[in-house]
Amino acid sequence: MNRWLRKRRFRTGLLMAWASLLCCGQLACGQTSVQEPTFVTTDEPAAPPERLGRRVEGDDWPTLLGPRQDGISNETGIRTDWNQDAPPIIWELEVGEGYAIGSTALGRYVHFDRVGDEARVRALNAETGESLWEFRYETDYVDMYGYDGGPRCSPVIDEGRVYVFGAEGMLHCLALADGALVWKRDTSEEYGVLQNFFGVGSTPVVLGDQLFVMIGGSPQADQDLGRGRLDEATGNGSAIVALDKRTGEERWRVSDELASYSSLKTAHILDRDWVLAFTRGGLLGVEAETGMTHHFFPWRAPMLESVNASMPVVVGDQVLISETYGPGAAMLRLTNEGWQTVWADPERSRVKKLQTHWNTPVHVDGYVYASSGRHTQNAELRCVRWEDGELQWSVPDLTRCSLTLIDGHLLCQGEYGELRLLKVDPTEFQEVGRLELTRATATGLRRPLLGYPCWAAPVVSHGLLYVRGVDRVVCLELIPAE
Repeated sequence: MNRWLRKRRFRTGLLMAWASLLCCGQLACGQTSVQEPTFVTTDEPAAPPERLGRRVEGDDWPTLLGPRQDGISNETGIRTDWNQDAPPIIWELEVGEGYAIGSTALGRYVHFDRVGDEARVRALNAETGESLWEFRYETDYVDMYGYDGGPRCSPVIDEGRVYVFGAEGMLHCLALADGALVWKRDTSEEYGVLQNFFGVGSTPVVLGDQLFVMIGGSPQADQDLGRGRLDEATGNGSAIVALDKRTGEERWRVSDELASYSSLKTAHILDRDWVLAFTRGGLLGVEAETGMTHHFFPWRAPMLESVNASMPVVVGDQVLISETYGPGAAMLRLTNEGWQTVWADPERSRVKKLQTHWNTPVHVDGYVYASSGRHTQNAELRCVRWEDGELQWSVPDLTRCSLTLIDGHLLCQGEYGELRLLKVDPTEFQEVGRLELTRATATGLRRPLLGYPCWAAPVVSHGLLYVRGVDRVVCLELIPAE
């Protein structure tokens, strides 16, 4: 890497580090009283629309990190010789502000972004990029540090509905068929949310007939604290709120923890369904059906500006959490009595096993692969052993990157747009392909198609690969159509 590029990446990384998040209070028992939603309709949307397109093999990707929220695709038959058979571009979509990539279901790609003073949701034919419908609402969100004002959360698609959670805290439920509004709630207003450093950034999750949202509101006494004073804020029992996914009505809420940028994760442990939230102060596990059983494990750097952003990784009854501002990583086991530590980075050690930023690790056969490091210039791609966190290998100079596992390979998306194909191997780093998407300029030179920052993990659905840069989404054919 030449000296000019190193300097450019270093300076850009410092300026944008804060914006990269897409993106211990006293626990409270489940409560049901809450201010009425600003708008609710009980009209059911039409039945889920018919599937579009010709590609029937493979899976939908209906939420952040895929159908199981683990960044893993079960599809096979990918192109691996990118020198001779690189994935061709199928379509491109210009996008507005925002960090997240879209989701897919029933042959539709749904994207959430911002244009001017409006947040925008668009549905496209996933195979052709043809526009199907569009929904907009007004937003006045202003980032505390002057960065991107668009949404950080990916759309969540479930049973013919689309849920979008904006940076300002507006939660909308739309019909997948035509974008019609089903219900909406202003969570920031209703629950008294003090603006976090980069707004709302935790993607909700659906389980059964409930939609779980990390909100983290504060009582009336804290409303005049002012922006950026989260160290003085307290909670009001709304760290996790369970809503009826059809009407938006509250089922229960729990915990005084404030919100983070880590998206919610569901898990089935101890013969029960759980919602896991890596909140601002640590890991919260809540029994999904009632919210009455909950366990908390504190894990956060003490500095005011530190945040938790990487999603928990679940294997069996064990949960891996990681952050990049201080503590590092911890492996926990969920028991009926609470969280039990399997291993954790030493508190006072400067050497940490894993320090993920916004990216979420991928687990494969007893090993974890992830980008570790807070800034562009010190990030390393690492492989560590699941059972004890022991480092297997580490590769620098790949920038901060996000991973998606498919067909024995890792799609590695660097933040400057470079896409690598890596062979899964815990014994050594194996790069088998590299793709730099470019387009010709009027002078005949070629410029990158994906501009910085590229912080969203690649999406793979029915053989198509979706990647996002600052101003566009590109769809490529990763698996040739039969």
